[in-house]
Amino acid sequence: MNKGAVVLFSGGIDSTTALYWARRRFELLRALIFDYGQQHRIEVPMAKKIAASLGVVQDVVTLPLQSLLHSALLDDGRAIPESLAQARAEPGAPSTYVPFRNGIFLALAAAYGESHSCRHLVTGFNAIDSPDYPDTTVAFTRKMTAAINQGTSAGRGGAKFKVHTPLIALSKQEIIVLGFELGADYAYSISCYRGAERPCGRCPSCDIRARAFAGLGRQDPLLARLQKEGKA
Repeated sequence: MNKGAVVLFSGGIDSTTALYWARRRFELLRALIFDYGQQHRIEVPMAKKIAASLGVVQDVVTLPLQSLLHSALLDDGRAIPESLAQARAEPGAPSTYVPFRNGIFLALAAAYGESHSCRHLVTGFNAIDSPDYPDTTVAFTRKMTAAINQGTSAGRGGAKFKVHTPLIALSKQEIIVLGFELGADYAYSISCYRGAERPCGRCPSCDIRARAFAGLGRQDPLLARLQKEGKA
């Protein structure tokens, strides 16, 4: 088993599955959670809850990206799309794309990993359900890995970094199936872009998630928990 890894952890379906995937492969695990001004900031305490339930060390990075970047997720005045189809009808990158977000997160994860002797960076990047996001691709990951290894002590003979993308070629259904095989609990996993614990059911992320669970013939564990708690 490998020693140290940092998981870029939002607490969504993809990163939760990636966290459980990493637990099977690394002795030391750290979850790096980003509070970057997103409308759906509720994902931060929920991500902390998930990591804590697994006994995973967690650190939260606070970034004021809402004052620097434009994205519907950063409440820049544009409405969140009402469906995946509506989002994909937009010209160029979706309004929910946060410019170079994964590049920013990976750069910080590399610095953090170097400081904590963790040379493995684990992501939940998925290019099948998110083909319109340029920072989730195999090519992007390959080039970011090269930049990290050039710009850290790895570029002066130190141990090399490896960026893991175990979900990049999987559909959302396949990711969920893998998660269940790994024992993942999605009851506190937040996907909705609109910022409430109860999903709106309409935004692109909710759309993808709902279709995946429906295709598997299973109830979403988040909805099951909310119903049990009287919040649905």
